[in-house]
Amino acid sequence: MTERRATYRLQLNRRFDFAAAADVAGYLAELGVSHVYTSPITQAAAGSSHGYDGVDPTRISEELGGEAGFASLVDTLSGAGLGLLVDIVPNHTAAVPANPWWWDVLERGRGSRHAPFFDIDWDADEPSLCDRVLMPILGDQIGRVIARGEVGLGLDGGRPLLRYADMRLPLSAGSLAELGWGGGDTGHRLAEVEADHAALLVLLDHQHYRLAHWRLASEQLNYRRFLDISSLVGMRVEDEAVFDAMHERVLRLVGEGRLDGVRVDHVDGLCRPAGYLGRLRDAVGGDRWVVVEKILAASEALPPGWPVEGTTGYDFAARVTGLFVDPRGEAPLTALLADLTGERRPYAQIARDARREVMRTMLAAETERLTRLLARVCAADPEHGDHPRGAMREALIELGAGLTVYRTYGVPGEPASDADVAVIRSAVGEARRVRADLPAALLDLLADVVLGLVAGPAAAELMLRFAQTAVAVSAKGLEDTAFYRYPRLLALNEVGADPGCFGVSVEAFHAANQRAQAHGAFGLVATSTHDSKRGEDVRARLALLSEIPDAWAEAVRRWSRRCERHRTEGMPDRLTAYVLFQTLVGAHPLDAARAVAYMEKATREAKLRTSWLNADARYDAAVRRFTEAVLADQELGADIAGFVGPLVEWGRSNSLAQTLLKLTSPGVPDIYQGCELWDLSLVDPDNRRPVDFGLRRRLLARAGSVSAEAINADADSGLPKLYLIRRALELRARRPADFGEGGDYLPLPIDGERSEHGVAFARGRGPGAVTVVPRLVSRLGDGWGDTTVRLPAGRWHNQLTGESVDGGRLPMARLLARFPVALLSRMS
Repeated sequence: MTERRATYRLQLNRRFDFAAAADVAGYLAELGVSHVYTSPITQAAAGSSHGYDGVDPTRISEELGGEAGFASLVDTLSGAGLGLLVDIVPNHTAAVPANPWWWDVLERGRGSRHAPFFDIDWDADEPSLCDRVLMPILGDQIGRVIARGEVGLGLDGGRPLLRYADMRLPLSAGSLAELGWGGGDTGHRLAEVEADHAALLVLLDHQHYRLAHWRLASEQLNYRRFLDISSLVGMRVEDEAVFDAMHERVLRLVGEGRLDGVRVDHVDGLCRPAGYLGRLRDAVGGDRWVVVEKILAASEALPPGWPVEGTTGYDFAARVTGLFVDPRGEAPLTALLADLTGERRPYAQIARDARREVMRTMLAAETERLTRLLARVCAADPEHGDHPRGAMREALIELGAGLTVYRTYGVPGEPASDADVAVIRSAVGEARRVRADLPAALLDLLADVVLGLVAGPAAAELMLRFAQTAVAVSAKGLEDTAFYRYPRLLALNEVGADPGCFGVSVEAFHAANQRAQAHGAFGLVATSTHDSKRGEDVRARLALLSEIPDAWAEAVRRWSRRCERHRTEGMPDRLTAYVLFQTLVGAHPLDAARAVAYMEKATREAKLRTSWLNADARYDAAVRRFTEAVLADQELGADIAGFVGPLVEWGRSNSLAQTLLKLTSPGVPDIYQGCELWDLSLVDPDNRRPVDFGLRRRLLARAGSVSAEAINADADSGLPKLYLIRRALELRARRPADFGEGGDYLPLPIDGERSEHGVAFARGRGPGAVTVVPRLVSRLGDGWGDTTVRLPAGRWHNQLTGESVDGGRLPMARLLARFPVALLSRMS
């Protein structure tokens, strides 16, 4: 298996397939990574732009190049000395007819041999869904759709099918008999039924699925889905047969030596994550790489005993961004947010309110399923039999809203962990404080159920389903709602981060790295992913606002006054305008098309005046006009450019610093596609635009033949970042032991009047490598003064400038004179 040095993430799709990935193998090998790390490779829905909507995990994607294309990719990577890490999606598949397992369930219903594969509630309270699956795919009420002739019947290979839009759906065996299938007049009978709306409704009523308006999904959906996406149905991989079917193809690739490991998507969505990971580890073997997409709260660690190398790096990305946020900016930026927008609530309250909101609206169906289970638990206990259904629902909502982590991990019949007990008891305490109207006994019962202290099948199911639902509540309530409602400093509104936590101290950063080293150094460390809310260098620039809050406040107030002329009937609101101003600064220069697309997503995710479910066309139009007018305002544009000017160099310094920290901290650094140059992208799909690998090849060829001064002189191209990555990965290749599991992590002291502006640590036993970076650079003013870093004894070579220095106290001004960061390797 290839040595784990660094990964390079590639987003595969029909425009960047296996052949395109193979084409960049030589470039990536020269850059210095050890592994290509891809989005899913198995068959996804037609036209998929990402691969997470899989329809057949037993087949390699035809759109990406099929078996032959994949084999060629693996051979090319192997020839270049690269391994392969791939994303797998055990939590869900696409609920579309192209999914053969789903088709079988739609055709045969509960009796399908694939029915146990899907997490479907066949015994829903709604009579129309008893033994049926809700299919919320219609654009209108069923009667209106039929009246307009949008639902029809047809033949495919002689077999009758239902047609709606571009979708084909199977008909049950009983329906086929009614239609005379197998006789000579099937076509005539189809035409008769299609023309008779009443007969067509009767036919639909005899299917194993119920066609419905898409809006019904939020309230009546009777299968578990990925977050709130009804087109992605939850899989029951806790069932061994389902696990085997879902993983057979990828495990065969592992067994053949074509994969070095897997990244498990959305592990928190699974019923029993620990059990799943144990089975997966047994299947792939102890020497293969398993990392999990897991969002950790600031004080949370991976559950002990999970047989994985680590996470995909959201936690590191949040921590390293926080390192460049000045805590002295918290009070003035909090006051500025309140003054500009009227928002005075702390983030924790906004987050709690958002969690409540999503449980009552977009996840109402999931909340109702939990309520039914809690009602069954209460009915079995005379002490709780008379709790009102509404109180049960509200108790569940308050417990879900009060969680400080994404989910708990209890298993029926096993003692709850201390971490789970602390989280649940804290949430119940908060629920009692804010909802004195809810029966305390009911809240205590619910806590006991979630902690596995109540026996019985309903309690066991509620325990597991509450944990799974909590993940969706957290993701939709925080990342996709609260993050867009609290723009105090958008650098902090990132997956895995807490916008209410203003900055990370150097001491906390070192402590986290030391814990990571103790755990094992093969989890990923990332600064950007395909799910990032904004590019790593947008965050690096926006973090600077915490250092200059007064100048920022003056500028944004000036822009707000000027932009009054661009508002329409008071729209958009001040909060939306503030989001736009930060975005224009962070991603400058930003064109109107990208800005408009981002603002549409930001306002709809915020759900304050418009949303994806309930779009307000008038407000949407006002936001679009405002954004376009702001971008077309030349005087304003010049003012924004003037403000951004000095931030560019400081932001690049932050970028190089966070990049070097990623490349040398415990773990395996992950480079998201294109981010070896400056990355000023926004949320998806903006961060999934095509990458210009031709440009990167040319710059990489140049990086090996010019001086540090020449590299710095070409900063606009992004060459300094590319150069830094290549040089750091060269060192990791030359001294792998310094950065592996056996390598130490030693914080190095920085002394003097500007000591808070630096971060330094040594790696390896000896040690063999040293990292030194600046932080809070806008406040360095006239330089480092008497500030020094204490290097370990010995002679050291600067990988970035070629200079040699002796250990001991070394002036920071001297060390960082020729390049913004320093990476040293031991000479003696």
